[in-house]
Order: sequence, then structure tokens, then C-alpha cells
Amino acid sequence: MTPRSRSFDGRHREVLAVAADALPAGERPEPGPIAVLPEADPTFVEAVEAAGGTVAPLGDDTRGIVWLAHDRPEQFDEIISTYPGIGWVQLPWAGVDAFADSIRDHDRPGLVWTSAKGAYAQPVAEHALTLALALLRELPTRIRATTWGPKIGSSLYGLNVVIIGAGGIALELLRLLEPFGVTVTIVRRSADPVAGAHRTVTVEQLDEVLPEADLLVVAAAFTAGTDKLIGARQLELLPDTAHLVNIARGGLVDTEALVAALESGGIAGAALDVTDPEPLPDGHPLFSLDNAIATPHSADTPEMIAPLLAARVRHNVRAFLETGEFAGRVDPAAGY
Repeated sequence: MTPRSRSFDGRHREVLAVAADALPAGERPEPGPIAVLPEADPTFVEAVEAAGGTVAPLGDDTRGIVWLAHDRPEQFDEIISTYPGIGWVQLPWAGVDAFADSIRDHDRPGLVWTSAKGAYAQPVAEHALTLALALLRELPTRIRATTWGPKIGSSLYGLNVVIIGAGGIALELLRLLEPFGVTVTIVRRSADPVAGAHRTVTVEQLDEVLPEADLLVVAAAFTAGTDKLIGARQLELLPDTAHLVNIARGGLVDTEALVAALESGGIAGAALDVTDPEPLPDGHPLFSLDNAIATPHSADTPEMIAPLLAARVRHNVRAFLETGEFAGRVDPAAGY
């Protein structure tokens, strides 16, 4: 780990998106050796050992896995299939869509899946706020400008903000938005109130709240049920002065419909840290439109997340060995 990432660890806390409730004793996985895969990164080997775990090569005795890759689903699936003694799997990202098939196909009693959901909330929420302010202050236009130009831009203070999702990122963003005096509506599966939000509605009510949105932030999990959640109809419902920020998964927004809305002036602007497809091909309109920002999935860089994922690993190793209080548990049926 670089010195810079160590200092980041000192400045930021791990944010848990869900309560780490203890599993009943009869539902806890059997403790045992833990494999750090696909390669035994020293940062995460150290995290496992610091929490009292034993790191060992993958084998029949392996009982836990810390999986660090996001682009090797076939290898991951083969490992889960070959070693039925595995009882706990820690995944590296908040979203687990890349592993959805394996989680569904290999789920069984006694196997606990955990993700990093909530652990990266601070840097991602910070990026969401950065993108929102950049859009409102017309920075895409000004950065590309070659002349002085007119005074343009608008303020975040007092706006109506709609956030889709109520996980760790959304909760952290609520905290960051508080000084701006905004009115926040949370859209989630449940209508249960979210602390810090002025209103909470269900996904079925999304179309009802979009016409009021000055800023729409997409921070939901990507599942089969949320694919292209923001499509042409939803974009038409937004005011033409509205801005959209997506820091969740690219597939939550219909890219073609978004480009059309930006080109026609249907919405004022969009900033995306995630896209569909990802990466965007060279020359894509989102790179050149004056009212668009595309960042390369950099809200949580490897340098930022290493200490935060290590903290999640330490927590869940202790849960695996002793407490049963796993953080970031994945619901195989829901897909997140």
C-alpha cells in the first residue's frame, strides 16, 4: 500500500450500508483457512491476519475466500464449483452484478456472501457532489471555452434533489448535501423513512417525483429489475433545467435516450462516472457534448478503496471466526 493510501485510511471511516447483525450460531459458516485470490495481495493478506485469520493457498481445507478481481467471472465460478467447503466469500465491490450468476447458481445453506457495499460511500458520494457542482456551474462549457464568454451557472443551494437508492452512498451524500439546504426525496424499494431525507417514496412512485427534480442522482444497485431504470420516459418527465448524475452502474440509465435528451435540450446536463457500454468507445458523444461529463469509473480509485476494503475484510474475518456479524451481506435472491 502506498503512503498516500495509508493517509487516506487515516482520514476516512468505513461506512456500513446495512446493519451487521449476528447470524444465529446454526447458520454461521465453519471457520478455517482463508484464500486471498486471484493473487495474494499483501495488503489483504495482512488484513486477514490482523483479524486473526489464517491465509493459505486454495485447497480442500479452504473455508473462506477474499476475491479481489472484478473481471474473471469464469475463474471465480470454477473455484466456487470445485470447492464446496467454502462457507464465506468476500467480494471486492459494492455492486455484485458481475458475480450474480455464480451467487444464484451456487447459493446454499451455510454459505455467506459479503460485498463492499457501504465501504466506499465516502469517496463515491464526494465524487457525486463534485459532478453535481460541476454541472450546475457549467464547467463542461467553461473548460472547453476558448473565449471569455457570458456569466453562466446556477447554485445547488435550495434545490430539489431526488436520489435513487438508500445505501451507504446515498446516506453519505445526504450528509454532504445538508449544508446546501436542499430538499431531498429518496426513491427506494421500501417507503420506510430515511434519516436526513425530507421524503421517501418507492420505486413505483419514481415517475411522480421526477417532474420536481432539479438534480437526479442515481445511486441504486444494478439488477435485472433496475436495468435502464432511467429511460426515455423518465428523462422526458424531468424538467429541461434538470441535471442527472450517475455514480452507480451504467446500465441503470439508457445511454441512447440520455444522449438524445442532452442533444435536444430535454435536460440541462448529465455527469456519469459509470456508463453503458463501459468503457465508452472513443469518440462517443458523451465525451464531446457541452452539457455532459464522463469520468472513467474513478469515483473510487484503487488507491482510495484499498484501505477501505481492507477494513471491511478485517471486520468480516472477525465475523467469520468469532462474532457472526458480517457486514455487507448479499441477498442472493435480490442480487445485492
